[in-house]
Amino acid sequence: MSVFSVVDDKHVPRYRVLWNADVPHFFGAEACTFEGHDEIRLEGDESVWSNAEERDTMLDSINQWQDR
Repeated sequence: MSVFSVVDDKHVPRYRVLWNADVPHFFGAEACTFEGHDEIRLEGDESVWSNAEERDTMLDSINQWQDR
């Protein structure tokens, strides 16, 4: 199993993930480009934005990684 999961064309190391949003992002501002995407929060005050399938894949891969 790879240490990376692909999120929005980025290979994200699973060990950097702090949390995954359970609901899509809603900010309410017209200028927000992340409306409807799920946030995957990384260490270092960074985030990547995913669709629901990528979010679920990340959660599954982290669970499998921790169950080893």
